[in-house]
Amino acid sequence: MKSFLPILVVAFLVATIALPVRRSTVSASPQASADTLKQLEGEFMKAAAEKGSPGYMSYYADESVEVPNGGPVVQGKVNIAKGMGFLDQKDNHLTWTPVGADISASADLGYTYGTYEFRSKDKDGKPVVDHGKYTSIWKKQQDGSWKVVLDMGNAGPAQ
Repeated sequence: MKSFLPILVVAFLVATIALPVRRSTVSASPQASADTLKQLEGEFMKAAAEKGSPGYMSYYADESVEVPNGGPVVQGKVNIAKGMGFLDQKDNHLTWTPVGADISASADLGYTYGTYEFRSKDKDGKPVVDHGKYTSIWKKQQDGSWKVVLDMGNAGPAQ
């Protein structure tokens, strides 16, 4: 009986090495692509234009982070929302255009980047136009929706 055990162990090891093992591969879902994120950017901008800060913030995850130009990092959707009231003022208009996007092979994380334009009026009522670039990191949520988990922008000349 004792001599049978080593033979059994060797046979098991040979079978494990020699027989092909089917491994699952992770690939991006056909429903999730860079174009998906670009489309979401359009919906995101429309929500901000139509509903102001509540529409804008509806695209942020609870644990999101904002890295504003020239300011400190802001953590959490609640804290970010405190600084977005300017979107509710009728003379303020924020628009942006995604230039590029990509999505992870696991189709649960992606990014977009592009340019933005912010139109407002100064204290004398004269039009002011600011331009810049942005990057947003998107994460697929447990309910299947995509939310921004990190957003950053920096001012610059018109593109």
